[in-house]
Amino acid sequence: MSIMQKILKNALLTNARVVLPELSDPRVKAAADRLIKDEIAEPIALLAPDADMVGALVQIRGLKENIAKRMLAKPLIRAAAMVATGRADAMVAGADSPTKRVIEAASLAIGLRNDIRTPSSFFLMLFPDGREMIFADCAVNVAPSAQELAGIAKASAVSAKALLGVCEVALLSFSTGTSGAGNSVDAVKEASELSGFLGPLQADAALNSTIAEKKGLGKGSANVLIFPDLNAGNIAYKLVQELAGAQAIGPILQGFRKPVCDLSRGATVHDIVAATAVTLALA
Repeated sequence: MSIMQKILKNALLTNARVVLPELSDPRVKAAADRLIKDEIAEPIALLAPDADMVGALVQIRGLKENIAKRMLAKPLIRAAAMVATGRADAMVAGADSPTKRVIEAASLAIGLRNDIRTPSSFFLMLFPDGREMIFADCAVNVAPSAQELAGIAKASAVSAKALLGVCEVALLSFSTGTSGAGNSVDAVKEASELSGFLGPLQADAALNSTIAEKKGLGKGSANVLIFPDLNAGNIAYKLVQELAGAQAIGPILQGFRKPVCDLSRGATVHDIVAATAVTLALA
């Protein structure tokens, strides 16, 4: 059974609630109808702000009460507050909003996990041959520091365990081990030391057991690939989409206390349904 089949099967049992703050977008409305029809989730509309939502912003961000009330007039922030207060299990947005605004809302109302300094994202990559992998970060952090790369690796490991059951993380570079030098290699090496995951690794050593053995690092069976910067990650996931026919589901935000999805503004109805199902699987 594929990961998506498992996710959809579990969705029938949980009937999780997802807040969709952009229901005025025809694609989101059509996706909401599909979620109901296929019994994947219960889409819920924005609720009026209340004392609990105000309290969430005050507690998480230390905002003054009057400022928190004003912030809740913004749909994205109110949706995130609904997740923070348990009115919804996850938030899916971004079809009609920039990534920056979705992250801002989740940061204000939901907050990051204690071991994470910066939010990141991942794509669930589904390959025609049945392989299922996580690529990160391909959508949010342009030039992450070593500390931020370590956080991306930790958050991606949590996501992989929740979705795939197992995770083998590889922090990628143009160099394997000590074969190369430079600022980017040093950053990946430090991130590896901080996170406890394997790196720096070239992509072939991360994925090919024969090459991994030859280069003397890892087993060549990684299913979580951490890219050194947004250039590498974004290029990589689009290349495997076009050249290998892989399906990319996401980007799903990670590092937050509760699940949040940042849709591509070009997302189709199918994309929104799939991303919602994956996001709720993390709840």
